[in-house]
Amino acid sequence: MNNIPTVTMGLIAVSRDCFPVELSRTRRQKVAAAAAGKKIDLIELDTVIENEGDVLKALEEIAAKKINALAVFLGNFGPEGPTTLLMQKFGGPVLLTAAAEESGDNLIGGRGDAYCGMLNASYNTGLRGLRPCLPEYPVGTAIEIAEMIRDFHPVARIILGLKKLKIFSFGPRPQDFLACNAPVKPLYDLGVEIMENSELDLYDLYLSAAGNKDIDAIARDMAKELGAGNTYPPLLNHLARYESCLLAFLEANLGASEYGIFANKCWPSFEKYFKFVPCFVNSRLTARGMPVSCEVDIYGTLSEYMAACATLTAPTLLDINNTVPADMVKAAGSGMKGYRQTDLFMGFHCGNTASSCLVNPAMKHQLIMHRLMEPGKDPDITRGTLEGRLKPSEITIFRLQSTADTTLRSYMAQGEILDIDPRSFGGIGVFGIAEMGRFYRHVLIEKRFPHHTAVAFAHAGRALYEAVKMLGVEEIFYNQPKEERYGSENPFVKK
Repeated sequence: MNNIPTVTMGLIAVSRDCFPVELSRTRRQKVAAAAAGKKIDLIELDTVIENEGDVLKALEEIAAKKINALAVFLGNFGPEGPTTLLMQKFGGPVLLTAAAEESGDNLIGGRGDAYCGMLNASYNTGLRGLRPCLPEYPVGTAIEIAEMIRDFHPVARIILGLKKLKIFSFGPRPQDFLACNAPVKPLYDLGVEIMENSELDLYDLYLSAAGNKDIDAIARDMAKELGAGNTYPPLLNHLARYESCLLAFLEANLGASEYGIFANKCWPSFEKYFKFVPCFVNSRLTARGMPVSCEVDIYGTLSEYMAACATLTAPTLLDINNTVPADMVKAAGSGMKGYRQTDLFMGFHCGNTASSCLVNPAMKHQLIMHRLMEPGKDPDITRGTLEGRLKPSEITIFRLQSTADTTLRSYMAQGEILDIDPRSFGGIGVFGIAEMGRFYRHVLIEKRFPHHTAVAFAHAGRALYEAVKMLGVEEIFYNQPKEERYGSENPFVKK
């Protein structure tokens, strides 16, 4: 993926001046050795922070080694002021951890008291308005700290991606899609840039791209990707031209940002002028870490991008679409894997999911739009979807969304795509998520989340949850287990 940041993780130790500095240094070295043994990417910094002068030295070393994420390690009690000053001046994503004591035989000269020092460091991060990543239990042995650093890598990648991200949108949302509201202030609060454009701008870009030199190469690549699913060969040149114009626009307009994603109008007027649906192109760019959301869903594409940063695999954006009929549940037998009917739903979209995530993908026409735009005719302007059954896999559904009054909220829930034929059209699959029925009622409906969800094809809840916390989002929801009641849930209704 060429639109995702690369994390260069640094490990730095801090030491309180009334404790032996060698204690922090040797413990840091053990963490670095444990990380190397587990093939965890990490650069060990030589500087140990004892005072503000060391902070300046460390910042020079960090810059020289091009470190963009930092694991701060309390090898002993640690100096709270210089520790948090380093975090503040560094400005990038920070993991805060502390050393556990190593042996009962060395609790006089070799006791570090980092367990206590972490409390002071935490208080001082509050004074400075910092939000470091704190593991669930941030104190550990060298091997345990190395694993915490491994878990921090995808979190750091998300934060780094958002800091240099620009969202390009084209067109207003279609009628009756006010649910995908997109107040821009929270985007700026996150450090995300946005450039809004009209549908006419997009059409002009497409017309102007007629002579682009890369169109033939893109069309050949499309044919290779589709293989036997290349059902409309003459259409590929037009789709390639559209892909070319989006890529050229992004390159010309990134400006101060490094990464770009799209939220584009895709119906109903799009088809009348472009003469195709953009779904296949959307899927191809998303596969490269450059999500293109449907229906100008700005927070949808943002959520997809975060999922891509978390997993380094192609995400997708789907409607939380329809229930699974009882006869299909009965016929599924062991394929249900213990899920109840209310734990299931079908995730669907017209055809925007990457081919790598589909069983036997093929280019088809968009049935719903065909009913609206070409009733009784052979498909023409509604061709261009990429359809197929979603491959069985682990998944995480996720969304970061602003309310109309600019409050950020988020949800995430882990589950799987079941090996059950959805027996329908589009890019579609049967999702199983524990207690989905209650989650649907008390989070998705109750908290007024839109119908679109970003889908990561992996269990990525841990990284996404930590990243959203680091962004300062206070309302984070998940699918609570059966024994855990939602605040709005009627306690007198049997589950």
